[in-house]
Amino acid sequence: MKKRALRAAFPHTVPVMTGYLFLGAAYGMYLRASGFSFWYPLLMAVTIFGGSLEFLAVSLLLAPFAPLATFFMALLIQARHLFYGVAMLEKYKGLGWLRPYLIFGLTDETFSVAATAEPPANVDRGWFLFFITLLDHSYWVTGALLGNLAGSLIPFDLAGLDFVMTAMFTVIFLEQWKKDRQHLSACVGLLCTLASLLIFGRDSFLLPAMGGILALLALLRKPIQKAGEAP
Repeated sequence: MKKRALRAAFPHTVPVMTGYLFLGAAYGMYLRASGFSFWYPLLMAVTIFGGSLEFLAVSLLLAPFAPLATFFMALLIQARHLFYGVAMLEKYKGLGWLRPYLIFGLTDETFSVAATAEPPANVDRGWFLFFITLLDHSYWVTGALLGNLAGSLIPFDLAGLDFVMTAMFTVIFLEQWKKDRQHLSACVGLLCTLASLLIFGRDSFLLPAMGGILALLALLRKPIQKAGEAP
């Protein structure tokens, strides 16, 4: 039963594998360039598994100790997962002890696959969803480890590799802009970030910007949905 579920789940995760291995490797190199040892990418990739939050966590670990600000920043960055979770409540219903891990591993990409993929008739739905999540998780951990190890073997200076985080967010923004029929949500993000940067300065703008984005998107949810559904 488990083997059938694994074989059925794997093809659905191949696109995620290509992205996670590459981004995970960049993340592992980024950690190495920032002075972190081999154990950090392993522990962080296994326990956080938050994509953009993991990149940000590197700078947070290097910054002065501020647990409250870190907590709220992580909450705001990952707040979109609340909506993913609500959307998956019915699909994860009745899956017993598998459910906590499925909830933990619900990244953007895993949500995209799990929300649409259906197991074959002879495959258990719970194990099918479990292996989709486990495979995606393993790709990220593997990429992070390989990147960190490769970073230790590369003979040239890796300083400046932290720009990968800026590049990643830029690509995500451009891809979202191309896919969306409406650009209201993107404009909200740009305007809130710019206003927060001008008001609070570069050292303190992130939390107010994300709080403003979250509040405005909640208020404008219906207009954004209508614009997205329009032909």
